[in-house]
Order: sequence, then structure tokens, then C-alpha cells
Amino acid sequence: MKLTVVGGGSTYTPELVDGFARLRDTLPITELVLVDPAAERLELVGGLARRIFAKQDHDGKVTTTTDLDAGVEGADAVLLQLRVGGQAARRQDETWPLECGCVGQETTGAGGLAKALRTVPVVLDIAERVRRTNPDAWIIDFTNPVGIVTRALLQAGHKAVGLCNVAIGFQRKFAALLDVTPAEVHLDHVGLNHLTWERAVRIGGPEGENVLPRLLAEHGDAVADDLRLPRPVLDRLGVVPSYYLRYFYAHDEVVRELGTKPSRAAEVAAMERELLEMYGDPALDEKPALLAKRGGAFYSEAAVDLAASLLGGGGSPYQVVNTYNNGTLPFLPDDAVIETQAAVGAHGATPLPVAPVDPLYAGLIAHVTAYEDLALEAALRGGRDRVFKALLAHPLVGQYAYADGLTDRLIAHNREHLAWA
Repeated sequence: MKLTVVGGGSTYTPELVDGFARLRDTLPITELVLVDPAAERLELVGGLARRIFAKQDHDGKVTTTTDLDAGVEGADAVLLQLRVGGQAARRQDETWPLECGCVGQETTGAGGLAKALRTVPVVLDIAERVRRTNPDAWIIDFTNPVGIVTRALLQAGHKAVGLCNVAIGFQRKFAALLDVTPAEVHLDHVGLNHLTWERAVRIGGPEGENVLPRLLAEHGDAVADDLRLPRPVLDRLGVVPSYYLRYFYAHDEVVRELGTKPSRAAEVAAMERELLEMYGDPALDEKPALLAKRGGAFYSEAAVDLAASLLGGGGSPYQVVNTYNNGTLPFLPDDAVIETQAAVGAHGATPLPVAPVDPLYAGLIAHVTAYEDLALEAALRGGRDRVFKALLAHPLVGQYAYADGLTDRLIAHNREHLAWA
């Protein structure tokens, strides 16, 4: 089995490689190809990847290349983990929205739109080249904003599924609190990428006992601390929102916080420099502890599980993924991309039935879906007016003066990545 990682020079990659090595019975890779235009970074990461495989007695071959077409040729699955513009672009996404009093974040709000505009054309070009070279390959998208990018891929007819690590993070956290194995925890996870709620935590599968009330009663303080939300909010809602909901539920508070500390991008850039120095050490043959602070917890387990199921292996029968709505949430169009539990196999991902969604959540889901429609239109067709409309539609913007100012800033900071600008 051949698996290709586009964006293989990322400092995330050793986390992924470690998962491939540990879970080789689930996903028996014979060749792992890391593709990245940054040749120097790629060789550092590739060298560590080979040492990780060797230490864990994995007999698969690790190859590196800057040639995308060669890298994806013959691949059974292609995993996308891109950051167009690198941490420098992310730093801008996290700062210029604050000038208008709006959240600065790489996947949510105005910064998230900027990332989508930079990313969608690049991903679609990659996917077309995959299709020409190897039309049967599955594309697994981990590139943010996952919902918008996955929708672009699906609308273009690609064999694609989107993946995020939020759900698997909750699954692992809840399993530890409840003293059960992660495999026993089934989440009623509903919404859009980075806009989700855990409405039930079931033990043993989709029909198992819902232990969420007990989880909140016994461990609500710990959960609230992780989310940085007040415990009474969780008690009143009776659900566990994604930590991205804090940008909506405490917007002004978050804006004030972001204005008083360095951007997350600056922190990550410093961390990446240190990690790359570590990766260059020929004695290092395991992922360093520092990588845990980089983000992407349990990313490798989720990726292995999904790839194994899509390729007919031993992945879990139910997984939280990003895929077409197809009537699952009746208040959304069929071609909206939702994040939910799905049955995953060689056919792809089929969402499981979802209980009716409370208007408190359905309203925000529908609102953000409308924004994503406009965001994808702007990413595909360009133009200042389309960017303005997408920003005006976003619930974290929503005022024409803000949308005007943010549009000007977005274009100014991203002109080199926007062909139409």
C-alpha cells in the first residue's frame, strides 16, 4: 500500500509517521511518500521519518520528493496537510482582523476566509493532478478550513473525505475521564467543521447508554477548563461545544485577549524552528515531546483509522468525518459539507442518522453554512464584492463597515496569493 502526504515537510509529519509505524497492522503501508516544495525541510522531516520506521521495525519505505506528480503516482491515498503562505500568512490572519475589532484566527472569521481564498485553488490544482495521475486514489483532506476545502473537492468530483482531530480529541478525553477505552466511546457529534457540539456520549456504539449527563456532573469543571468556558454555560446547555465555539460565545472577551498577547502563529513559528533543529539530529528516532505542544493531538490515529477504512482495511466502522450532508441535517442543502459520525468504508463516508437539532445550534449551523457558500464562491471566482459578501454573511463580522474594512485588509495582505487581485 502506497500513501502520499502532500505537505510532508510539515513539522506535524513525525506525529503522523509515528502513528503509521505503531498502527501498521491497521494500515500496512509499504511506501510512504512525503511531498513538499521546501526541499530542505523535507529532508529533515524525511530523515526522522525513516529513523522512526526503523526504530519501530516497520519495513515500509519512506521516500521524499518535491515533484508532486511523481509523488502521487500509484498512491492508494493522498493526504493533504497544506499551509499556503506558511506561518507568515497565518500570523497575518491572526492580527489584521483585530484592527476591526473582530476575532483573528486561522480558520474562523475573516482570517479563516483569507486562508480559504489562498488554499482552495491550490488544493483543487493538486487534486486534478492526482486525478490525472491516479484517478482511483482517495484524497483525505486535513487542510483547513476543512469544511470549505472538502466541499470544493467534492463539488469538483474528487474522491475526498475531510478529517479534523477535534472529535477524536474529545473521544480520548472523555474515555480517560470515564475510565473506558476510546473504542467504547461513541459521540453524537453534529455541526460543521470547527462548529460542532457533542450532544451525547454513548458507551458501546450508536445505541449505547448516553453518559453525557454523568460526565458533566462529575467532570464538568475539567471539561469547562479545557474549553475555557464557564462551567455554568455547559450546565445550562447540557452539551459540550467545540473549543472553537468560544469565538462565538465569548467573542468580545477573546478579541480583548488576542490584543494583549503574541499571536499563536508567532508561538508556532518559534516552536517549528526548534523542532526542525531537533529533526536534524541523526540520533533522534522518535517524535519529540515538544511536538505535543504544536497541536494536532491524535491526528495520526484519526488519519490511520480513516485511511484504513477507505482502503478496505481494519478501520473503525464509524468515524467523525467531513462529507456531504445529503439530507442528514434537513435544514441544510444536500451539498453542504457537515462534520458528523459516518459509516466509512471503501464506498466513502455515509452520515449516520442525526436526531433533530435544537434551534440554538441549527440556527448558527445554517448561518455559517451560508457564509461557507459565499466563501467558496469567492475562492473559486475571486473579486472584491464576493469577499465582501462572504464577510458580511459571517456571524463574527455581520456589519457592512467591518466587512468593508476587513475586505481591504484581506486583499492587501494576501495579494500575492490571489490571482485575481
